[in-house]
Amino acid sequence: MYEKGNSVREMSEQLGVSLNAAFYFVRKHKIARRTPSENNTLVFGKKMSSFKVKRKLNAKERRLRDIGVILYWGEGYKAAKAMGIDFANSDMDMVRVFLKFLREICGIDERKIRILLYCYSNQEPRSLVDYWSKLLSVPKTQFSKPYVRTDYRIDKKGKMPYGLVHIRYHDKKLLNLVRQWIENLKAELSWDTQVVNEGRL
Repeated sequence: MYEKGNSVREMSEQLGVSLNAAFYFVRKHKIARRTPSENNTLVFGKKMSSFKVKRKLNAKERRLRDIGVILYWGEGYKAAKAMGIDFANSDMDMVRVFLKFLREICGIDERKIRILLYCYSNQEPRSLVDYWSKLLSVPKTQFSKPYVRTDYRIDKKGKMPYGLVHIRYHDKKLLNLVRQWIENLKAELSWDTQVVNEGRL
């Protein structure tokens, strides 16, 4: 039981013995206690996912998956401390395609989508939230408080007419899966990369 990741408390409940008896057994047989890091890993592994990935994909869906992965590779937050998906862009078509990837390939829970609008002080945040809400079919209640930059410069005029949005989905398991898909793509492309590096192309 312990080897399968059960805690001492879970062992005591499953065996129908007291917690003290379970701890006595662990001490008597000199079973090493898990570190906090190991416990956190086990708890994370047991946590239910909030998404359901579509496994059987047709050609069009495989293309969507690969495009979504490449978009996150280029525009997503992938740091080790990241706790979920965070994709940022101002291109409306790019944002729509990425959200389509999350919805149709990753099977996300619509209620967990969060969107942060980033804009300048010369823009109207409320109208921009209305715009993105309609475009992405995401309720305005799922938008965070907009981030408004006050250091607007005239040379920035027209560069982000609809602002920029962060598409966020708080589930580290999904982030880890997307990271793995990125690594898979890297591996698939490694031969071509090697040829380029060797000056053959």
